Amino acid sequence: MAKTDSTGYTWRYRWAHRQNERRRRAYRAAERAWRRRDDELRRLRATAADFGRTATTDAGLPLELAPGEVVFWALPAAQLVELRHTAVLPAPDLTVEAGRPALRHRRPDGVKVVDAGIAVLTDRRLVLLGGHGRRDWAYGKMTGLAHDPAAPVTLIQVLDRRGASGLLLPADAAAEFRFTLTLAFAEAIEQRGTILAQLDELIAEHDQLRPFRPSIATPAQARLAAAVPGGRRAVAVAAAAALLIPVALLESDPPVRPGSDVASAATAAPTAGATERAARKPRRPTASPAAPRPGRCGAPANPFGYDYCDGTRVRRPDVRVCDVFDCGPDFWAGQGYLVQCRDGTVSLTGGRPDVCAGHDGLRRTVWA
Repeated sequence: MAKTDSTGYTWRYRWAHRQNERRRRAYRAAERAWRRRDDELRRLRATAADFGRTATTDAGLPLELAPGEVVFWALPAAQLVELRHTAVLPAPDLTVEAGRPALRHRRPDGVKVVDAGIAVLTDRRLVLLGGHGRRDWAYGKMTGLAHDPAAPVTLIQVLDRRGASGLLLPADAAAEFRFTLTLAFAEAIEQRGTILAQLDELIAEHDQLRPFRPSIATPAQARLAAAVPGGRRAVAVAAAAALLIPVALLESDPPVRPGSDVASAATAAPTAGATERAARKPRRPTASPAAPRPGRCGAPANPFGYDYCDGTRVRRPDVRVCDVFDCGPDFWAGQGYLVQCRDGTVSLTGGRPDVCAGHDGLRRTVWA
């Protein structure tokens, strides 16, 4: 026998089942994304703590090492690049990138490739063993260092060279190279503890972003709009029609039957006295009724202050947002701002090329 509530309807139970499945999928996707980031941060923390223990003084490379010099990292598919114009790069710092940048293997404008070979990171310098010779960047002589945010290019300035030069690496190796270069530079200036403290702070901040397990939707929470074909949109259209039809009927003239006294009076010419009185009588201005503007522009009542009117884009919504709004599958896996799709669900894909993919496209932005 099918489950029914006190009114005998089963749609409330179907609604609760759909809501719980949607919330469960969104939570699992958010949990997977959170765990991937947590594992990455903890891996970087372990690498920084053990940095230098796996270094070798005999790496089998065609590079003559100085006494006591050790090799941390090597990559055979590196390209030497130079800037076509003069530029001043920012001073080297010990900042760890919060996340892996989305890099594409391309050469930025103003950068030319002049050689290719093996890139080597030691405890004292960065070296490129190219076909046309060797290029060294000693840590003690570095005056500028910049990582391109969109391309796997790192540019370096040193005291004994006027122009800026650097490396163009494969996109999948750039993140590891940048982190290892930061560690090697910090080790050279005896500041590895700064890197460890920074990673500990990132891990602590990430712990605060762990998604909460969603609450369980019950049949009693189902709204009447869920039982209407078309959902809230159909209810809104029906409510608007119910408000407009009585207004239209009140403003329209009553029907007049041909041959009646009213019809005769309406078609009769006005007398002179009536015309004079009508001319003397002041006319009252007719005010057209203004349509009330809802406070949230159609958004459901919520404690977060979200609406569809205007304001600030929501990039980090409240963890309880799916308790009020209709979140789509993989909601917490989105990497944009909060939007509503054409099928009524909300998504965190605003500002991205795949916004509301699979949900009939973008409808409007959710503001705070």
